[in-house]
Amino acid sequence: MQEKSFRVLLEEWSEMAWKEYIPHISIDCVVFGFHNSALKVLLLKVKGQDKWGLPGGYMGKQEVINDAANRILKERTGAGDIFLQQFKIFTDLNRSEYFFEDYDDNLWHKQRFLSVGFYALVNFADVIPVTDVFSEACEWIDIDALQDMMMDHKEIFDKALVTLRRQLNYEPIGDKLLPEKFTMPELQKLYEIILGKKLNRGNFYRKMIGYDILDKQDESRKGGAHKSPNLYKFNVEKYTAALKEGFKEGW
Repeated sequence: MQEKSFRVLLEEWSEMAWKEYIPHISIDCVVFGFHNSALKVLLLKVKGQDKWGLPGGYMGKQEVINDAANRILKERTGAGDIFLQQFKIFTDLNRSEYFFEDYDDNLWHKQRFLSVGFYALVNFADVIPVTDVFSEACEWIDIDALQDMMMDHKEIFDKALVTLRRQLNYEPIGDKLLPEKFTMPELQKLYEIILGKKLNRGNFYRKMIGYDILDKQDESRKGGAHKSPNLYKFNVEKYTAALKEGFKEGW
């Protein structure tokens, strides 16, 4: 059976969307993961296009916005335990309409959309990137190796990264990005990559211990020529409290 063209798929999906979703509101998600000492973002490539985009979708008529964002990410990543935070609404004129300029004006995707931006922190190992009928690829890309992005998705990504960096000054980061047990150098590396700068080892250790959100384990990371580093876990109760109450000392 011949595969349907991208145009036909869009037009068929458009008819359903007018019935199922709230018009003029879209959701774009910047999904961050940490792997092999690199911060990565989950991107997709639309069929027949040479640009990459963020996972996104629309809010059902019976959904609230956070439930819609969680559903979209569950469908795209398979992961359920996701730290999700709304960070900005993008409202510029013609954000996406030009991308569909060759289509009929009644096409759902060609309408003006205000996009609610969410950033998500996930455990890299828990994610299995999933393509859909509109995309030919869904992959983790190093944030330092981004290629051309569609519409205003680079602007959305940039704002998400700035927001994540700002969050480091008053909230903990790492619970969803690192494995359950990790070393202090691994945690420091994560912070350095997010912040885009080197941190003093002694100051970092002092601050993290002072935040009182880590539990030192009675074991160390085996292997290597040097002394095996101690392993830590986040104290879930104290970590959750820090998310609500914030830190007094930033980076």
